Amino acid sequence: MTSKTLARAGFGAALIAILAGAAFAEDAPKLTDLTPDGKDACFGRIYDAAHLKAHPNQKVERIFFHYGHDPVSHPNEEPSSGPSDYTGFMATTVRDAKKPEWVGGWCGKDDPQSGEIHCGMECDRTMATLKVDEKGRLTISDVGRDLYLDVGAEDELGEKEYARQALGTEDDGFRLDRMPTETCKAEFARIDPVDPALGPPLRERLKPDQPFCYGRDYDAAHLASHPDQSTRTIRVFRGPVELASFARDGDPANWPSGADIAVSVTTRQKSAEVTQIYSCEGEADQWRCTASAKMSAFSCDIAAKEIYLRRGVNGTMMLANPNNSLPIVDLCSKVADGKTMSDDKVYRLEPMLQSACTP
Repeated sequence: MTSKTLARAGFGAALIAILAGAAFAEDAPKLTDLTPDGKDACFGRIYDAAHLKAHPNQKVERIFFHYGHDPVSHPNEEPSSGPSDYTGFMATTVRDAKKPEWVGGWCGKDDPQSGEIHCGMECDRTMATLKVDEKGRLTISDVGRDLYLDVGAEDELGEKEYARQALGTEDDGFRLDRMPTETCKAEFARIDPVDPALGPPLRERLKPDQPFCYGRDYDAAHLASHPDQSTRTIRVFRGPVELASFARDGDPANWPSGADIAVSVTTRQKSAEVTQIYSCEGEADQWRCTASAKMSAFSCDIAAKEIYLRRGVNGTMMLANPNNSLPIVDLCSKVADGKTMSDDKVYRLEPMLQSACTP
């Protein structure tokens, strides 16, 4: 059994797909019905007002089916695990919705001689049955009303709420036209639009064998307008020590997992610089960095002291400190217990010359 997490838009939910079926393994032959040339394939249809008026129980206004590489996921901070295992992706937009919902799953034939293609999802659920007609159009059938809902949702939600959240009673038997793959990419991009100002992930921007330095110095005007902020200066960097550590023990293929970073701060209360080492790993769209005792002795277990790094707009770096995990406080003190109550929660850091981060 193969498993992978799929985040889907709509209702603010996440769909965790556990997809099985050795017949649909990654090295299985491509479905030539869908892709005669062996490349990604796209089918879609947008229903006009006249059709929707004639079918009042059809909620779906737009429907697209993509066969091939994952059109939804964006490059993130986790090392790539190679090509997506999913072969079929379907996106539907119901009337008056601002963006699509989507599902992904394995697609294959139980009988190689059959014209029917079955696409399955988690828990042996069916996404759809597909068939390509003589004109190259794709018919999508066996679409359950609870496609985007949990198993047993009808009993849980009650009849009225289920009818509101589920697909319509006429949302089946869709006939889609073959379209350019760019059309599907554009449609799936509506699910989670990329902010071009964010640029590439940190793991691409920052190289395993290269130093970096980000920081910020807060002036008197800023501190006066933020009386609950303790931080006066902050630096986040990798220098010779951190580079040597990764060169010795790290695996560049799994970058940034195992990467050490240093964070140096001064505060209103203490002008002397304090530095703490953290060990990071990629986690979705952020680096999760745990305080390390490599260069410091602690009277407590600091393994739960975590900060988070994310890419910011226009080359900046965002640092989140939700639970008092920066050395602006004694990490073993009672003050460090619980959520950060001061204004030292989030920092927008600018790239700096490496000399600005030299201890």
